[in-house]
Amino acid sequence: MVRRMADEAFRDEQESGRYAPHVRAINEMVDELRDQDGRGWMPYVAPWHGGVDARVLSVLRDPGPKTQDGSGSGFLCMENDDATAERQCTGFTEAGIDARVTTPWNAYPWYINRAPNAEERRAGVTVLARLLGLLPRLEVVLLQGVDAQDIWRRLEKTHPQLVGEAQYEVVHTYHPGRQALWSPDPAIRAAREQQRHDSYQQVAQALQR
Repeated sequence: MVRRMADEAFRDEQESGRYAPHVRAINEMVDELRDQDGRGWMPYVAPWHGGVDARVLSVLRDPGPKTQDGSGSGFLCMENDDATAERQCTGFTEAGIDARVTTPWNAYPWYINRAPNAEERRAGVTVLARLLGLLPRLEVVLLQGVDAQDIWRRLEKTHPQLVGEAQYEVVHTYHPGRQALWSPDPAIRAAREQQRHDSYQQVAQALQR
């Protein structure tokens, strides 16, 4: 399946819209945080998504190679040209969730292409708390993978006023990357895929309520 980010016109559209009203506040924050304390690259959120109007926040571990500027799109986007983005896009589409009601993010939003360490997780919590303050319509948080789930637990401890009881519906699932889903046992692989499918359906049901 050809991903939209593989199309030059679509990429140009995302680039020209990176400060569109619904993503301006988030992407201006990204500008501020890029290379903060020498941390390096941080991708924008693509205007293809809901930005500050999002009802769903989808959190993974860290930006993948296809988010890099130059060799990738420069954006967090479910239309990036990689298998992880495609699995997410398929899951949301099958559940009837439009990309425009979602905003993608990462436990550690700077590009490292590995699991974040303890200090990096603390930095990720600080940024995630700030992001939540930009999402007034947020209803559901989808935590995809153990790193995203760990960051949320840390956030609950350090910023309880942001994530208090009944503030958001929080859904846990596997990271959509191949490594997280793979097992030599086909029954385990199938169970993990089914759990992911069920989690996306749970998000859809929460939005309907």
